[in-house]
Amino acid sequence: MKKIKLLFLIFSMWCLFATASFAEHLDQVSPSCTLTTLDGSPAHNLQELKGEVVYVDFWASWCPPCVKSFSFLNQLDHDLKDKGLHVIGVNLDEKIKDAQEFLVKYPANFSIVVDSNKECAKVFEVMAMPTSYVIDRKGTIRHIHQGFRPGETEELRALITQLVMEHP
Repeated sequence: MKKIKLLFLIFSMWCLFATASFAEHLDQVSPSCTLTTLDGSPAHNLQELKGEVVYVDFWASWCPPCVKSFSFLNQLDHDLKDKGLHVIGVNLDEKIKDAQEFLVKYPANFSIVVDSNKECAKVFEVMAMPTSYVIDRKGTIRHIHQGFRPGETEELRALITQLVMEHP
């Protein structure tokens, strides 16, 4: 019983830290990150995407919730791309081959990039897989979401739809 109480206390403290850390990023300008495509070519810097709503999703091939999130991200991209949404999946696998094999099984119709040195994940303070950041047209982080549970998709879609309908 003592172990359970201790684990609960540690988890509670972690949640407080994570929430405080997330709160620091909200309403902040999104950090600049150097990302590459799967073949190693330079990809867009997030700062270059000002004027668009950007959904940045950090994922890895070993992450079960990431599998479930891809159909949602594909649908978001399909429905809102023409309205100014840019969905970016940022892979954090150690080996590119793992990401490529994942994408064969679960194709992405949105942009896939790699954070090979994990600098972007550090700057964003990614603590769980997947973690998503919704960035408005001005480049400001408006929402941070950890994990992926299908019941949350309607709320996320409503927020993103609202942001793409806002005029710059």
